[in-house]
Amino acid sequence: MSRWSNRRRKFREILAAQHCVYPASVYDPISARIAENIGYEMGMYAGSLAALAVLAAPDLILLTQTEFAQQAHRMGRASELPLFADADHGYGNALNVKRTVEELEFAGLAGLAIEDTDLPQPFGQDGKASLLSIEEGVGKMRAAIEGRSDPDLVIAGRTSAAAMTSIEDAIARAKAYVGAGVDAIFLVGVPSREALEAVAAEIEVPLLLGGGAKDMRDPAWLAGHGVRFLLRGHHTFTASVQAIHDTMQALRDGVEPEDITGTASGDLMRTLIKDGDYARQGKDWL
Repeated sequence: MSRWSNRRRKFREILAAQHCVYPASVYDPISARIAENIGYEMGMYAGSLAALAVLAAPDLILLTQTEFAQQAHRMGRASELPLFADADHGYGNALNVKRTVEELEFAGLAGLAIEDTDLPQPFGQDGKASLLSIEEGVGKMRAAIEGRSDPDLVIAGRTSAAAMTSIEDAIARAKAYVGAGVDAIFLVGVPSREALEAVAAEIEVPLLLGGGAKDMRDPAWLAGHGVRFLLRGHHTFTASVQAIHDTMQALRDGVEPEDITGTASGDLMRTLIKDGDYARQGKDWL
């Protein structure tokens, strides 16, 4: 049994249950540990947040696969929270996808998604995203399955076809990826309840949603249509950026350190960094 087996089984249990959860949006070891301490069932590690946290860059596939996997591994060391990652396009063609799955499995993820968007943006598209052919998407999904050595690792096929082409195309792609062996379908850009109902009627594996209209944020309704998690954005990162900005600005403007508000208490910091564990170990070993 690997050190990651328990969290992978927990994520499998989420997919098998008849309810829908809201993942914590996490991007580094401390955010993953916060989510675990609060009691979130799982964390979502997005490629866009990895680009922000590691490079302070926009989500343009500037981050390398190695950097993405290393950040996942750091979070896995710091927390037992099951982590599901958006592994984007797998960092290349189907051969690269296989390697990506191998690296992310070793990094300790509980699950990951490979998408069928044509990434990075090809020359001449003027910022307009496009999708791979279904055939190439299927090849990527098959490569992802082949790259997995732990059968408990969840592999999802991701598509934004609902927003970019049509619901019919999204259903066709989802069916093809299920046929290739994926464990779940990750949908982005589903425009309405009716659209989700149409997909749910055709797809038997669990559905994962990357956002959705406000009237779709009903966990019971989502669960009844096979949705096992709904990502509600990445406010944790933007909130932390604003807090750091405001604190630095206040100090720059002359506010005294003791007058700064909104900072974590000493007790919370000691809890999050597991200060007590280190103190006991130091006493025993030093």
